Amino acid sequence: MVLKFFFVLSLALLLLNSNAFDLCASGSDGDLSVIPIYGKCSPFTAPKSESWMNTVIDMASKDPARIRYLSSLAAQKSVAAPIASGQQVLNIGNYVVRVQLGTPGQTMYMVLDTSNDAAWAPCSGCTGCSGPATFSAKNSSTFATLDCSKPQCSQARGLSCPTTGNADCLFNQTYGGDSSFSATLVEDSLHLGSNVIPNFSFGCISSASGSSIPPQGLMGLGRGPLSLISQSGSLYSGIFSYCLPSFKSYYFSGSLKLGPVGQPKAIRTTPLLRNPHRPSLYYVNLTGISVGRVLVPISPELLAFDPNTGAGTIIDSGTVITRFVPPVYTAIRDEFRKQVGGSFSPLGAFDTCFATSNEVSAPAVTLHLSGLDLRLPMENSLIHSSAGSLACLAMAAAPNNVNAVVNVIANLQQQNHRILFDINNAKLGIARELCN
Repeated sequence: MVLKFFFVLSLALLLLNSNAFDLCASGSDGDLSVIPIYGKCSPFTAPKSESWMNTVIDMASKDPARIRYLSSLAAQKSVAAPIASGQQVLNIGNYVVRVQLGTPGQTMYMVLDTSNDAAWAPCSGCTGCSGPATFSAKNSSTFATLDCSKPQCSQARGLSCPTTGNADCLFNQTYGGDSSFSATLVEDSLHLGSNVIPNFSFGCISSASGSSIPPQGLMGLGRGPLSLISQSGSLYSGIFSYCLPSFKSYYFSGSLKLGPVGQPKAIRTTPLLRNPHRPSLYYVNLTGISVGRVLVPISPELLAFDPNTGAGTIIDSGTVITRFVPPVYTAIRDEFRKQVGGSFSPLGAFDTCFATSNEVSAPAVTLHLSGLDLRLPMENSLIHSSAGSLACLAMAAAPNNVNAVVNVIANLQQQNHRILFDINNAKLGIARELCN
């Protein structure tokens, strides 16, 4: 009885010590929590009266704009790293990471984006910013603005600088079709767990309009000179990985591991391809798709990587459901329907929904990549209605009004997998992992 009392007392003291027992805390040495946008550890709340299924449908409804953005990036001819250009950032942030900016650090929940180079955050005094927190430059002893003489200004496409004299790097951009913002390129300390990156360059937003801008900013994980990976220099050796928890994981977080420490030793890899016209996008060589035991007949040119047109397949953290160019998706969908049988109906972004009584016939979908096959578990290929009466194939075609040439492996299909990016060695690793 005495031992039991002391055990309970010790546990209570541990729970009271937030530093010792913080479920939402990030780890040390570049091991950070990745939080679903509407999870318990996130400051953002889901729309009221929305079921989990409806929340995912709502998030997936933003995918067409995301696909237009990715397709426009793939076709760009400039190799300069943009700070913001057109739809340069997410229409909705599906996963956020808790970081700290400035000295002392100010906590911000920034959206992760593997298809973006830069970071940006709303700053105090911002007109039209809607987030629950903004970054206060005046409260940071290490904050500095960047003038047009700094090399970062030449790396950030779209900034406004006078032809003579020095001035701050300013820019005004439209975003997401209904939004725009104005910002200044600045630098300050970035705290990632126990690691600190001094003089980290990011956009400081001073005004915004519209409803599409992620409220606490964005952290770009692309390969351009202003991305987190590039600005961290040798600290992380060009290596990072993430494990995204299910959208249903309200009480759990995934993880973002920066650097080689703690990465899986044995992991299947596929080459990362590089588009010189848009080097930040992470292209992989998708060679085919199987539905069950059937290798779906797909014309090779619909999957082939072409740097001139931007065609190919990318892996992206900001798209919700995997999207294929229409002929590829139609072939996959038709084979899937053939094997399931019965009748089908649409639901939101999903056009292949069927009674869960037929789910036993649902075949697995396998993505064939150079060097590895990614066989999707049912939780990554099917999504269920809130009432549990319908199951839907959680994939879709690229929107018809987009000149889309890009296939996108999206975050719902990546959930509960460790996705490893080894930029210096041009490899992408994938391993099954329970991310919660």
